Amino acid sequence: MLKLSYKILMVIMLLASCTSDLPTMGADGKPVPKIYRLSTQKTSEVQFIMLDAVNALRTSSGAGKVSLNSRLNAAAATHSRDMSIQNRPWHFCSDGSSPLDRVKRVGYSGQLSGEIISETYETELETLSAWMKDKNTRRVLLDADATELGFSWYQEISGKIWWTLVLGEYIPTDDASNGE
Repeated sequence: MLKLSYKILMVIMLLASCTSDLPTMGADGKPVPKIYRLSTQKTSEVQFIMLDAVNALRTSSGAGKVSLNSRLNAAAATHSRDMSIQNRPWHFCSDGSSPLDRVKRVGYSGQLSGEIISETYETELETLSAWMKDKNTRRVLLDADATELGFSWYQEISGKIWWTLVLGEYIPTDDASNGE
């Protein structure tokens, strides 16, 4: 009898461990969303995921590929943190600076093509999908003149993410120190 109880207990424990990956269900019968956590160790990974996805969309639309630019990444990071401080998604920083001011401030010598922002709990790819559904943000993403991309975010403890994507057009200058 003890052996049978032991076997039943083992089967129950095995089944319980298998169900730990199942989503928690809410009162409405739908899965409770999980917070998408970003870590500083994944910064380049997330930036390259976004770059690859943007380039796939651009290629399918006939626009040329863009490359990551460290200066545009810095401008995007600054703005994401500032939007969190202001607690509102908009294109002006708390010091009144515009996207154009921010790319100049980081030393970007190219031409700003546009900036896209979002306040969400969604992943980078879910956010990109939402941007593609809006004609204004889609137009910025698929701008044929854009050649460089900056992408960054700031995540609050609550899980809310402030995304910023900046596109620019590289303009050759005598100074070869524009970016990567």
